[in-house]
Amino acid sequence: MTKRKEMQLALQMISGYGAEFSAWRMPGTDPAAYTNTDSYVERAKLAEKGKFQMIFIADTPALTVDLGPQTPMFPMDPMLALMAVARETEHIGLVATHSTTFNQPYNIARQFKALDVISHGRVGWNAVTSSTPAAAANFGIQVASRKERYAMAHESIQIVQALWGSWEPDAWTLDTEGGQFADMEKIQPINLQGHYYASRGPLPIPPSEQGQPVLFQAGGGAEGLELAGRYASGVYANPYDIASAREHRQALRQSAARFGRNPDDIKMYAGFMFSIGATEEEGLERRRQLMSFNPEEIPSRVSYLGSMVGLRLSMNSIDIDQPLPGDLLDRAYANPQDPRSSRALQLLKQGLSVRDVLAHGVINYHPVVAGTAVQVADFLEEWFLAGATDGFSVVPDIAYDGVADFVEQVVPILQERGLFHKEYEGKTLRENMGIPYQYGSAETK
Repeated sequence: MTKRKEMQLALQMISGYGAEFSAWRMPGTDPAAYTNTDSYVERAKLAEKGKFQMIFIADTPALTVDLGPQTPMFPMDPMLALMAVARETEHIGLVATHSTTFNQPYNIARQFKALDVISHGRVGWNAVTSSTPAAAANFGIQVASRKERYAMAHESIQIVQALWGSWEPDAWTLDTEGGQFADMEKIQPINLQGHYYASRGPLPIPPSEQGQPVLFQAGGGAEGLELAGRYASGVYANPYDIASAREHRQALRQSAARFGRNPDDIKMYAGFMFSIGATEEEGLERRRQLMSFNPEEIPSRVSYLGSMVGLRLSMNSIDIDQPLPGDLLDRAYANPQDPRSSRALQLLKQGLSVRDVLAHGVINYHPVVAGTAVQVADFLEEWFLAGATDGFSVVPDIAYDGVADFVEQVVPILQERGLFHKEYEGKTLRENMGIPYQYGSAETK
């Protein structure tokens, strides 16, 4: 497999609205998009038009936000949303999160392989451990320790992959004259028994065009690196600067090598958020408007910004629509415990108001670019050429127009710069990611 020279893009889809919980209130947005499956299909078709390698749906099986002012974080059911998308698209990959902590391996194997066959080889499973107490309560259990959750994940993945391979590639004979639908000698039980999970098998589903779904991973720490290096072909990561992104990517590649894999066969996708305008001011205004829908959150954001730069800031002590006074700026410093702090301090020292610094997304979960399509493309180019990532999991601020803006304005710039492909490499997710065919366990790929 030759080394790819172009970045890859995943569109992260969040409950139909966008990255910001107040996006449902923006003019033009369908407030009821949460239950409108057509909205997911429309965004996915736009991403396919822009040659995105995949769409990605994260998930936590619990209600984790206040639905008074906010929208849910995830679709009603990721697998059903992807099923709707699968029937209306041809090339784009379909990746969803399923917890190894709260799901039986047989159910995971069955759902993802069935969708992989239905979509002709375009599916990926983001295998994650889960530590949310609300999710554990929904399944009537307690949150397990980190060590135990990752031990469960290893067992789950091993059983799922064995089930995926339990129908051998040439078992489906379809011999109408001889009366043999399939060769049962080649569809055999797996009979795996672990400490946490077990499954007899077999799984009565033949291989797809890519063999089986692509495995993704999104956990961090030593345990996450081991899980990714051993099994995953894609990793969703959350670095905030180039240095930490490059370090994480290199650690993933080294982990893959330790398990005898080609480091080029594991791709990292860094999370990235954007607000596009004709000018930087227009992009920033989108974010100001989103902030204005929840004024009660601004005091806590101001306080948090202060902690990032070593200051005690409050709505009573400063005018957030003005730059910080010079005496405060002289005492400010970037908190070494928060990688976002340097960016926050830089913007404050440029003389931006506190409100505008917050609008730039300095306390968001992912790096944010609020500005023109060229500025967005410049950011992606800088990270990619620095070897910080193989691609990006992009999250629009507002889904209803943000996806179209990225596809119509940013993608052409990346293509003109030779940073992003102009056509799909194939019809399967593995082909479009540039990773090998796999069927069954990683040891027998």
